[in-house]
Amino acid sequence: MRALIIGGTRNLGPSIVQALLKLKYQVAVFNRGQTPDDLPEEVERFRGDRTDPVQLKTALGGRDFDVIIDTTLYTGAEAEAAVELFSNRVGRYIFLSTGQVYLVRTGVERPFKEEDYTGAVMPSPPKSDESDYNNWLYGFDKRQAEDVFTRAWQERQFPVTSLRLPMVNSERDHYDRIYGYFLRLQDGGPVLVPAGPSLPVRHVYGEDVVQAILTLISTDKGKGAAYNIAQDETFSLEEFLQMLAGMAQQPLKLVSLPRETLDRAGLLPECSPFSGLWMSSLDNAHSKAELGMKYTSMAAYLEKLVRHFLATSARQISGYAQRRSELLLAGVTQARAMNL
Repeated sequence: MRALIIGGTRNLGPSIVQALLKLKYQVAVFNRGQTPDDLPEEVERFRGDRTDPVQLKTALGGRDFDVIIDTTLYTGAEAEAAVELFSNRVGRYIFLSTGQVYLVRTGVERPFKEEDYTGAVMPSPPKSDESDYNNWLYGFDKRQAEDVFTRAWQERQFPVTSLRLPMVNSERDHYDRIYGYFLRLQDGGPVLVPAGPSLPVRHVYGEDVVQAILTLISTDKGKGAAYNIAQDETFSLEEFLQMLAGMAQQPLKLVSLPRETLDRAGLLPECSPFSGLWMSSLDNAHSKAELGMKYTSMAAYLEKLVRHFLATSARQISGYAQRRSELLLAGVTQARAMNL
């Protein structure tokens, strides 16, 4: 059995590769080769830019795969190129989509259900509002990709399944979101968050996404369908931070400041990545009923992540480079900020 992961080197990719190798798949990855990886030597590597259909076809044209997991597809054009190249050459095509396909809808409420996908899409924010525009475009483009795949299933029986993901937390999260919070707790200073209500925290553990993929490829379920993949529980930001602080054995010190103040200082989203205005919350009932999914609780996977952080050498991450500015804004003395 042959499997291809498009992407394969960050966050979910290595775990997917390892899981497929355990199932005795011959595994290949296709990516640009720009991110260093520790994948086993037996993994076949194809190089190219997947946004360029010519490079995709040059590297992979004429090859058949039992399974393709696409972790780096973002637009309708990329979906069209994939359908054209892999039609009649793949047994299962699993597309990692996003919960942001719901955030660009109008008139729907959290937690989003699969049936909330269909309906009117909000107009584009002005490009001058860079954050809102880019987040809207991400969700809009992923919808375009899903729509291409849906038509391909209806018209050509292209065997696609879309997995709609919220934020994915894992030991390999290349955004270092939870690790950034952990470092702030460890240094003893306050965590800066925007004042006022925050969006609910309902994410997913990376290994649960891998399990959903394995369930799909081991059955004939889900072809032509889309599933929300998300943890069961919903927390407030403060509840999440209290849980993380307890596991890290550190007191939680919060400083709430107006969002405009944090934005003006250039501290968001790094000071509190779970305080964004574009964070989805997904209802997972459909995946549990149809795929038999069982999700790792946030408490269980946070404990794993904290153990991982404590067992590995401290890393410098870009999101923590501004920590001194955060502390000074929070009123911590300059002398103390210099030592952190």
